[in-house]
Amino acid sequence: MKILVTGATGKVGSRFVPRLLAKGYDVRILVRDASKAVALAEIGAEVVTGDLFDAASLTPALADVDAVIHLAALFRTFTDNEGIIRTNHEGSIALGDAAVAAGVKRFVFVSTSNVYGSGYGHPAREDDPVNSNDPRPYASSKIAAEQELLKAAMDVRVLRLGFVYGDKDPHIEEIIPLLKKMKRHSGSRMHMVHHLDVAQALIMLLERDGLNGEIFNIADDAPITLYELADSVGKAADTFEVPEAPLADPFEGITDISKLRGTGFRLLVPSYYVARDLDIL
Repeated sequence: MKILVTGATGKVGSRFVPRLLAKGYDVRILVRDASKAVALAEIGAEVVTGDLFDAASLTPALADVDAVIHLAALFRTFTDNEGIIRTNHEGSIALGDAAVAAGVKRFVFVSTSNVYGSGYGHPAREDDPVNSNDPRPYASSKIAAEQELLKAAMDVRVLRLGFVYGDKDPHIEEIIPLLKKMKRHSGSRMHMVHHLDVAQALIMLLERDGLNGEIFNIADDAPITLYELADSVGKAADTFEVPEAPLADPFEGITDISKLRGTGFRLLVPSYYVARDLDIL
């Protein structure tokens, strides 16, 4: 089975591709800069240089491919909202259209729990309403891409990730200063997911038949308060204002993963503290 992976040199992709290769898959990766993919090439990935907006480069990238795992995305830049929308929405649709034209059978779109808003009154479920006009460009671009891809003439399934961490990913170090900038409440919770569980969920969606058109949340069993997360790296006192108003929505940022569990999926890393104790942060 030949798999095309986009975003292979990013935080998730660089940790996922080695695991996919270890499972014995024939893996091709689409990258804009081949020099950043040397380590992946050395362990067996086939590197194709191209761009989501260069149709000519997508043709060889998708040749003889059975399935696509689309990880490439542009996240928070605070300055390039147009770039976020163009990459996450328009780029995803361009890849999806090219995949249909190439006869690709399965397309796994990696989305985000940021598509959810607040006020649901429960942990966010896959069938809760999301808004493609969300003022947050990252969320709206992912929602729009999900909705269009799910109408494509191929087997599409969507995985909405929680906050991904682990495997020496600097994600936690990077988010702590932003919590103060965004004035997040210390009692807000972050629903996290370890790279190990992202990988096993993606492989399940790649391999499992009968999931066409399905959306799944993935996160761990124990969402952590932002205070606890900041405190774990010694930054709590510097991050939050005191005193604080009451927490408005205790479910904001929390997702329901019972649908994924219903497939038989079980987490390898059920909490941040387990990852810390196992020394796999």
